[in-house]
Amino acid sequence: MLKLQKVHHLAVICSNYEVSKEFYTQVLGFNIIKETYRKARDSYKLDLSLNGEYLIELFSFPSPPERVSRPEAAGLRHLAFEVQDVAEERQKLLDLSIDVEAIRIDEITGKKFTFFSDPDGLPLELYEK
Repeated sequence: MLKLQKVHHLAVICSNYEVSKEFYTQVLGFNIIKETYRKARDSYKLDLSLNGEYLIELFSFPSPPERVSRPEAAGLRHLAFEVQDVAEERQKLLDLSIDVEAIRIDEITGKKFTFFSDPDGLPLELYEK
């Protein structure tokens, strides 16, 4: 068995780098650690952190295929972010004209959660602490 210590990062490929960069930094509040343009690949790699922890690599590539999300496809289903108050954070997204599902209750934990999407339709979840 491997001796994994933690999840190091998640990689997200976007279709419009500037739009996704703004969304992940200005809407979700991630901080930029490093931004790299890779000329040979005509792509960007943006390293992002949250509360000082490196979490996401945001990539751009020329003409990436669209993500299949509905009906749900095999593979990564969504990214979930812990928040103190789901209703409060949901309202902030609504105030930014971002579509957000109604708040639901996890039948196993009893915690509140809701879903919304990034600019490319990647499902994102807010899950109450």
